[in-house]
Amino acid sequence: MYTLGFALFLLVGLMALWMLVFVLGVAVPMWLTLGAMHMLRPKRLVDENEK
Repeated sequence: MYTLGFALFLLVGLMALWMLVFVLGVAVPMWLTLGAMHMLRPKRLVDENEK
């Protein structure tokens, strides 16, 4: 029973570790890049529908 509990602990711990690696390595940089691109996008002074 001890071995099953330890294996479950390692399984949950490793899943959490890989989720953290994914979030910090992929999701956060993509979020920052898309946010920066949105902020640097040129703004239109006149809407195309108002012509």
